[in-house]
Amino acid sequence: MKNFLLLVLVLAGRGCKRMKALPVLLIMLLWPASSALFAALPDKPVQVLQPEMTLIVAADAQLELLAEGFEWSEGPIEDPTNGDIVFSDVPTNKVYRWNERDGLTLYLSPSGYTGLHPEDNPQQGANGLIFNHDKQLVMAQHGDRRLAVYAGDEQGSAHYQTLVNHYQGKLLNSPNDLVQHSSGAYYFTDPPYGLKGGDNSSQKQQSANGVYRLAPDGQMSLLITDLNRPNGLAFSPDEKVLYVANSQRSAAQWWRYSVNADGSLSDGRLFFDATAAAQQLSGLPDGLKVLPTGYLLATGPGGVWVFSAEGQHLGTIQTGVAAANVALANDNRYLYITASSYLLRIALQPQSK
Repeated sequence: MKNFLLLVLVLAGRGCKRMKALPVLLIMLLWPASSALFAALPDKPVQVLQPEMTLIVAADAQLELLAEGFEWSEGPIEDPTNGDIVFSDVPTNKVYRWNERDGLTLYLSPSGYTGLHPEDNPQQGANGLIFNHDKQLVMAQHGDRRLAVYAGDEQGSAHYQTLVNHYQGKLLNSPNDLVQHSSGAYYFTDPPYGLKGGDNSSQKQQSANGVYRLAPDGQMSLLITDLNRPNGLAFSPDEKVLYVANSQRSAAQWWRYSVNADGSLSDGRLFFDATAAAQQLSGLPDGLKVLPTGYLLATGPGGVWVFSAEGQHLGTIQTGVAAANVALANDNRYLYITASSYLLRIALQPQSK
């Protein structure tokens, strides 16, 4: 629709005789739908609530649209080997790459459902992605209900090695997001988003929508059981705190937990409650990242919320559509945002540790 309208306007501007004959009513009918496309991204996306916000992103910074046309873009991460941005399109079971040179390319298909557990399975792809300490791509796979490592292609199809798919003899729900601690342990969330019917799915085996720790020796620990929709998570720079998003409209919150020497969590405290905003704006607490300076960049109602380490809301990078997740460039110059059908980017201010 957008491209068609642009063609209409260009031809009309050139005085095309056929375009002069186009009924005015047709243009009037086309314009509202096309206007929505043009207006989807805010002209002035940076909302400054506290002066400290401008230490993170300039007040006049603009969103760049890098790619579009996805059903639900998620899990962005920068490839440490080449700087490509790798991200998921969850419903289509695909993972893409983007870079300045080649633009958008399909990377992995399937990405998260390979045929495991086919009964009543929505067949969704990978959600959260990270590159681990060995620079391997590790994926939270909704459809296959596991954490898995990309192990290359076999006969033209992506192949994966399971890290974990069970806890106490029962299948996980649908791993959603993950981080790796410097010890090598993985921490990940396991809400029921990949199950048909969610909590009411006949395939749901775990009673808790939990946060887990997978130790380097393969031991699994269930760390958090009282969040209804645990989602994105990230460590503080010193790894003494784990932040966890809860993507529940009636409890749209971020929580913080102390990380103990043995890897367990304690002292869970509410970091910020955005439930009121979630009733008015699209999007919920979802993916998040932490800058080396300790500031949090967390997707939430209306876009990407920026917090101080003390939990003060400094401002929001408004995306105009629901934002799912974020990734920092390896040099922290840019923030990449997956937001509904878009891959976006915005420049950040230089950061000092």
